[in-house]
Amino acid sequence: MAKVRTQYVCSECGGSTPKWAGRCPACSAWNTLQESVVEAPRPAVASRFAPLAASGGVQMLDEVVATEVPRFSTGQEEFDRVLGGGMVPGSVVLIGGDPGIGKSTLLLQALAHLSQSLPVLYVSGEESPSQVAMRARRLGVDGSKVPMLPEIGLERIVAGIDAHKPAVVVVDSIQTLYTEQLTSAPGSVAQVRDCAAQLTRLAKQSGVSVVMIGHVTKEGTLAGPRVLEHMVDTVLYFEGDTHSSYRLVRAFKNRFGAVNELGVFAMTDRGLRGVSNPSALFLSQHDKQVSGSCVLVTQEGSRPLLVEVQALVDTAHVPNPRRLSVGLEPARLAMLLAVLHRHAGIACFDQDVFINAVGGVKIGEPAADLAVMLSIVSSLKDRPLPRGLAVFGEVGLAGEIRPSPRGQDRLREAAKLGFSKVIAPKSNVPKKPIEGLEVVAVERIDAALAAAWA
Repeated sequence: MAKVRTQYVCSECGGSTPKWAGRCPACSAWNTLQESVVEAPRPAVASRFAPLAASGGVQMLDEVVATEVPRFSTGQEEFDRVLGGGMVPGSVVLIGGDPGIGKSTLLLQALAHLSQSLPVLYVSGEESPSQVAMRARRLGVDGSKVPMLPEIGLERIVAGIDAHKPAVVVVDSIQTLYTEQLTSAPGSVAQVRDCAAQLTRLAKQSGVSVVMIGHVTKEGTLAGPRVLEHMVDTVLYFEGDTHSSYRLVRAFKNRFGAVNELGVFAMTDRGLRGVSNPSALFLSQHDKQVSGSCVLVTQEGSRPLLVEVQALVDTAHVPNPRRLSVGLEPARLAMLLAVLHRHAGIACFDQDVFINAVGGVKIGEPAADLAVMLSIVSSLKDRPLPRGLAVFGEVGLAGEIRPSPRGQDRLREAAKLGFSKVIAPKSNVPKKPIEGLEVVAVERIDAALAAAWA
């Protein structure tokens, strides 16, 4: 019997080395090398670009016919928004999230809607047909036109797709599949990479839209090799607390739409339902104005959102005051406190500072700087901000207020939700006034503090 040869494959870049090392020699990532079996050479496979190669192989860009492909609506407006307007034929979508957060539920609802006009196929590698049928009945979806294939063998799945010829295929999940061409176990780096590559090749050849559900690690990233995210066209992440009824779907990669788009869903006893006014989820309802609360007008992809930023500043009882930020960038908090001290004369070196974005939303853009500063000052002085006030703007190290992208959309969203005053960077002030909205232009942090309580 021949001796089994092994090698170590990097889960980040897919590079291999014959010996284990703490650091990948290809991408320099630490602790990413995993042992795998060296596979035998595979028989040559004809390339799907063979006709193009036979005709010369090279084409000029102006000779290529670029046509606008119609998209499939999934029946979920929020899901279509994150996808860029719907599902593109021949696209490959990878969606990940924590267990039990609603990935299978959302896709089962989408398949039930698509099945009314298109042939679909649900490939289940984790659940039996009876389990999927029980979920469909619980959700109240019509599964009479949703064929199901309980299988984890890639070759049999491809044969089923060729026989059924669906327009949309859901694979639940990519980590459970295996191909007979490899001897490693399902879920290994080699199996996940090869199964995803073959499904992607199938989608591009036949025009079938493939949606793959992916597991996540304890760090919240997609399990498997990093190259998995590079293969697919769209990468979506499910966010939210499993104990809460609200879910967020965010696009981190999309070749057919804008990245960082956000879809908001509510989990009900009839499945996931889109939230038409997500700003209401991120605004607390106070009977009276409270200190340490400021409304931020943020931008998630093409959607403006109003989010309440809360701050709590309290006297520190330890030598090193604590700095904690939830939902906002923790690294910027120390910088903003230094700018507040230097350019506004407000010191917090002996205070514990806690920042929170209401509703569990994660804000990564620097336009939240001004709202964080105003909420800190409000809590420190125990002085509530006026009702009907919203703010946005990036704060520089010199104390200046920098403009934010898509300022007009932010202002219109604030006016639509009934806010009467917005403090914004001077460059974002509209040329024509917005009805019912007072826009205060500021250039420096001291002017913004004065305008907030004017």
